[in-house]
Amino acid sequence: MIDKSYIGHSFEPFTVEIEKGRLKFFARATGQNDPIYLDENAAKAAGYSSLPAAPTFLFSVDLEQDNPMQFLDMLGVDIARILHGEQEFEYHQPICAGDTITMQSSIADIYDKKNGAMDFVVQKFKATNQRGEHVADMIRTIVVRN
Repeated sequence: MIDKSYIGHSFEPFTVEIEKGRLKFFARATGQNDPIYLDENAAKAAGYSSLPAAPTFLFSVDLEQDNPMQFLDMLGVDIARILHGEQEFEYHQPICAGDTITMQSSIADIYDKKNGAMDFVVQKFKATNQRGEHVADMIRTIVVRN
């Protein structure tokens, strides 16, 4: 079982520049058909400053840090024992190409089920842009098979 004393642990924030090419690639990879995700003129006509990030794009921002699985190392969890449990996104403002996003994460909860056969780790992320505006929240839950 994972040590619950890690609940509340905050990780160092990291910053990522959002680029048009990455947004287009992600949009295509996730089957986005709305032209606002692929055509900057369509995005601007819709009121965006540039291409907006597709709904689940924030997950890929987390993977941009030097060691995106550092929380597993800290918890002593072997990556071969994890499953993706759940992902939630709440956007307060659009994230667009040209933005610089800073992500701050913490461990919100650790709990077990099935008499300790599975541990659940809930990690919360707060995203702010270059103007210090809170643009989004993300919650990731992973399942650890014991």
